[in-house]
Amino acid sequence: MMRFTMRDTGIGMDKEFIPKLFEAFSQEDATATNRYGGSGLGMAITKNYVEMMGGEIHVESEKGIGSVFTVTVSLKISERSAEAEKEAAGEQAAAQTLAGRRILMAEDVEQNAEILADLLDLEDILSEHAPNGAEAVRMFSESAPGYYDAILMDVRMPVMDGLNATREIRALERPDARTIPIVAMTANVFDEDVERSLEAGMNAHLSKPVVPEKLYGTLAGLIRDSSGSGNKTAE
Repeated sequence: MMRFTMRDTGIGMDKEFIPKLFEAFSQEDATATNRYGGSGLGMAITKNYVEMMGGEIHVESEKGIGSVFTVTVSLKISERSAEAEKEAAGEQAAAQTLAGRRILMAEDVEQNAEILADLLDLEDILSEHAPNGAEAVRMFSESAPGYYDAILMDVRMPVMDGLNATREIRALERPDARTIPIVAMTANVFDEDVERSLEAGMNAHLSKPVVPEKLYGTLAGLIRDSSGSGNKTAE
């Protein structure tokens, strides 16, 4: 059993009016000069909701002093409680893994890049933007090994698309070229699109619009896997 008590220091009401409080369209002051708006339905709806849940609602009030509303209702223990705790622990672990990491974003639409950068910033992730695949290859190849922790690669881009950019990065003669996690981002979620991304050397596939929780979880899982050998797919 749960009891919720709401207490206010408002204008209160006469005890004679309390029995009418839960009647539809009932207002203590129904005159045209009433300073407080409303239709007189709020408490009637509230009582209906509480009773639908098998509960009770009780009110005590004194004019000029205020009111006390008490709702008592029987609630079941959520079957999701254990699952929710597990999810929360996973989110906390992901946040710890991602904080301070540096991500290279290859995205040709400036607005999309700004949104993605904001999502990364929420988890204290550093990000740098490449407007196309060719620029992403250049930025990665000119960086020190290990400078970037992962790459978010849009598949459709001008100058060089994400698939070819990934192939060029994987072919570079440097120690992190084959191990850095590369995540495909595209609106195409058909099986053949996912397969093309994985065949090009990407580690995972995220569909647009990107779901923040899947973005964080995918990045955290791939970054924790330092070998970068396992291909994963997130849709």
